[in-house]
Amino acid sequence: MFSLLSVAVGAAYHVVSAYAQVLAPCTGSLGTVAAIVAVTMTVRLLLLPLSLSAARGQASQARLLPQVAELRKRHARQPELLRAELSALYQRENTSALAGCLPALLQLPFFTVMYRLFLDRTVQGRPNGLLTHDLLGAPLGGHWLAGAGPFSAQGAVFIGLFGLLAVVAWASARAARQAAPPAAVPGWLTRVLPYLTVVIAAVVPLAAGIYLLTTTAWTTAERALLRRRILPSAKPDPGQAGPALA
Repeated sequence: MFSLLSVAVGAAYHVVSAYAQVLAPCTGSLGTVAAIVAVTMTVRLLLLPLSLSAARGQASQARLLPQVAELRKRHARQPELLRAELSALYQRENTSALAGCLPALLQLPFFTVMYRLFLDRTVQGRPNGLLTHDLLGAPLGGHWLAGAGPFSAQGAVFIGLFGLLAVVAWASARAARQAAPPAAVPGWLTRVLPYLTVVIAAVVPLAAGIYLLTTTAWTTAERALLRRRILPSAKPDPGQAGPALA
């Protein structure tokens, strides 16, 4: 597994370096930072078909909520029968309770590779040249609690990153609360979960934090757009009861 990860890190090194060379004439010393953002956006474009599929799955879940609620009420004391009925319902509708999770899960390997790319001092037996680059004086391979210190000039770059992540997390949490059907997701979870990105950014290299900021901002914008395009047509009519269950 580690050899496979090493191959992936080596490939990512060449891709980021190539992007940086192309963008350098326009971005100057920020070429590597721009390359990280561009590579992240490329990854998200590649995952767009899966995001569309996930949005349709979430729309199906929203449409099935009245039936799911009825089944939970009917079989509240029969958990095995409830699981069987829910499984049959999702199978009939060609969806699942985990619809919408696949794009997020597929991002984990990319994040892991980006994390290792700016953590390893050598890549394929050669010095990792990407570690020589920085953002406003903060090394892309540096950590918030290391180096010059969390409240130094370099630390201020991280604090700025945390602030941007917090803004994106707020927007994501707000959109999630507006979109979530009643009782579908615990309220505290939609409020707290997006802010975990700030915690993660505090313990990973700066480059991985930039990747995290880019991908979470993309996710927030993408969900807002897909919600307008796909989810409204799947919302159950509040004036009508859910379909009768046999």
